[in-house]
Amino acid sequence: MQKLRLRYAKRGRLRFTSHRDIARAFERALRRAGVPMAYSQGFSPHPKVSWVGAAPTGVASEAEYVEIQVVDRVDPDALRTALDAVLPPGLDILEVVQSAGGTLPERIDASEWRVELPGVSPEELSEAVTALLAAGSVEVERLTKDGKKIVDVRPAIVSAQVGAQTEAHSEAHSSDAGHDGQDLSRPCGILMTVVRQTTPTVRPDDVLSALRVVADLVPPVPAKATRMAQGRLDDEGCLVDPLALDRAAEV
Repeated sequence: MQKLRLRYAKRGRLRFTSHRDIARAFERALRRAGVPMAYSQGFSPHPKVSWVGAAPTGVASEAEYVEIQVVDRVDPDALRTALDAVLPPGLDILEVVQSAGGTLPERIDASEWRVELPGVSPEELSEAVTALLAAGSVEVERLTKDGKKIVDVRPAIVSAQVGAQTEAHSEAHSSDAGHDGQDLSRPCGILMTVVRQTTPTVRPDDVLSALRVVADLVPPVPAKATRMAQGRLDDEGCLVDPLALDRAAEV
């Protein structure tokens, strides 16, 4: 069998789609594209598809990963083109590589997030982030299916930096902003943060809750979070691309 690793994006309105529905759409696309999938054994065989740390419903992502196994060798670039043609807009295959061995989860222990906060000035956001980083512990309340749960957010935050929305970026995303009802002519602080994938997982909304706890920061409209990258943290706190070893093996 051949094992292939795919990086895909979840964009626009598709960020509101649950992971279960995305998985169903992906499996339909595999059938429509005629991918020679390998199947599990047993009474109810299913295609060998392994998802790695899917982003929460409601957030976008430029760095989602999935592994598939096929029974006949396929060209990674041809597979990317074929799948991208049959997937719904907003679910985009960005890269396909052949596995060089090992497992993807062991190469991923953190995520980089970009969080746009319309109506919050970069100065106000910077003050809140400084307070967050200075804290040794910041507990927030999360509502789960089993009731309310207290999560300490601070240990998972590796780094956090603040930027501002640029005019060029506003124009590039004006159509998406219109869908969200966001007025990009207002001040918009940008939070770039690297977060360890701990247990329980600390999500972007948990980080925003932590900013509310330490600095009473409450955006006037919902923030928009996008996962920009996943990978393993190196000694300098930077993320190592999880597909780098697979690309190197292809050369």
